[in-house]
Amino acid sequence: MFKLKSKNRFFRNVLIISSVLFVLYLLFYFSLTKLQRSTLKTKVIHFLGLTDNSWEVKVSNSQINLTSPTLVIDGIYKSMEGPHATTIFSINDSLIKLVWINSFNVTALNTSESEILSNDFICHTNIDFYDGSYYGKWNLHHRIGSHYPRLTTMSNGIESYKFPKGFGFPIFTNEKLFTQTQVLNHNLKNKIFSVKHKIEIGFSPNYDKMKPLRSKPIYIMLPYDSNNPYKGSTTEFPNSCIPVTTKNHSYTDTEGQSYSGHWVIFKGKQTFKYDVSNQLELKDSTSLHHIATHLHPFAEKLSFFDATTNTIVYSSISMNYKDKVGLKNVSYFSDSIGVMLYPNHKYELILETNNTSNKNQDMMASMALFLYDKELDEKIKAYISNE
Repeated sequence: MFKLKSKNRFFRNVLIISSVLFVLYLLFYFSLTKLQRSTLKTKVIHFLGLTDNSWEVKVSNSQINLTSPTLVIDGIYKSMEGPHATTIFSINDSLIKLVWINSFNVTALNTSESEILSNDFICHTNIDFYDGSYYGKWNLHHRIGSHYPRLTTMSNGIESYKFPKGFGFPIFTNEKLFTQTQVLNHNLKNKIFSVKHKIEIGFSPNYDKMKPLRSKPIYIMLPYDSNNPYKGSTTEFPNSCIPVTTKNHSYTDTEGQSYSGHWVIFKGKQTFKYDVSNQLELKDSTSLHHIATHLHPFAEKLSFFDATTNTIVYSSISMNYKDKVGLKNVSYFSDSIGVMLYPNHKYELILETNNTSNKNQDMMASMALFLYDKELDEKIKAYISNE
């Protein structure tokens, strides 16, 4: 009888402890942001091997293809919320050869990789380089840590583009790159399905007439009251935005003013403007040859504006779907002749939005400007002449 009571007490204690742990886990889980929850679920699914959990990499003479692990979509995921996958890669670890990256493409696939799916399921694909090793090889140590080392971003509405002829991003085949790709789902509620992302990066062999491009990301930031961030515009802070979150894409200037690069837009039309001259960090005049734009649904136009000459350098037009939420297409700039930019000019980003839905939406607006890199060009010419 004593053994039976002890056994019952043991199982009862196990049940109580398990119940407490389960409740604590639920409290922890629902305290997370949607992005954190999707990240946790993806890690568990991949760890348990419930779906394909590895990257597939294929390399040819002119292209490297990376196919992501399976990413499970189990509900609505707006921008910056969905499951994602990351990997580190190089074009060829066993070869030290200078090549020029010149094209990018990302597509959504079904899990058997036999069917191309809608771009509705592509949030963004970032490709970064390691600036310490990259600039160190060219003896450009003053650049290390000075700027976020993002090569480019492909996102909903602009999933494919190519640099103008004769231009590219120079890199040795054994150098490491980093990519993160994330899914999106604005429209399909109460459904569970899976996708993969296929990333294609094109490159060409080195030859002496190629010119290097340097990426400079610029983006709109709007002020908010850090003491009461979700209050919005007030008499004291008339231009304040409502940040989507203060944890990510939040910045503070030297005077202590808080800014958000991911904010709420209201119903109807709005226009936003931000001075990006400091983000450009132009030391000398140079030419602009390519612009890749990142926008969210309900954006209509993002203009890169020269306030000194009162002229628009380029306006990126976005086409929104009429029967669902999403961007059908976002235009980009690409020109071998280029447009001159000057360090003593003031440059702005001007965003026009039209929220045609019946509720508030979130917004981000950025451009990756690809500028002729004269300093690196001189290093490469010296390298080629010494080969």
